[in-house]
Amino acid sequence: METIDKIKEQIAENPVLLYMKGSPKLPSCGFSAQTVQALMNCGEQFAYVDILQNPDIRSELPKFADWPTFPQLWVKGELIGGCDIILEMFQQGELQPLLKEAAVKSED
Repeated sequence: METIDKIKEQIAENPVLLYMKGSPKLPSCGFSAQTVQALMNCGEQFAYVDILQNPDIRSELPKFADWPTFPQLWVKGELIGGCDIILEMFQQGELQPLLKEAAVKSED
């Protein structure tokens, strides 16, 4: 499977997907750690892909997404953004309803 096809499939199959360095339990960078913390505080489940274990995704995703850095949060097939955007949305109370809505839709 082509890397871009794999990325599209992952995004389609997971209503909330975080491309990050490391895992939620063991983030490998501060930005990923902060993003995971914000997501966990929202209380909704999310999937993740460790880009350090997937160098093909690490190199192709920035071109596909037109977003150069990691982590990247995707909700319902749409790129939300990276660490700064996620933290800002969390602090302003915008992230929680977005994740809750995505979680509810995935149960339908």
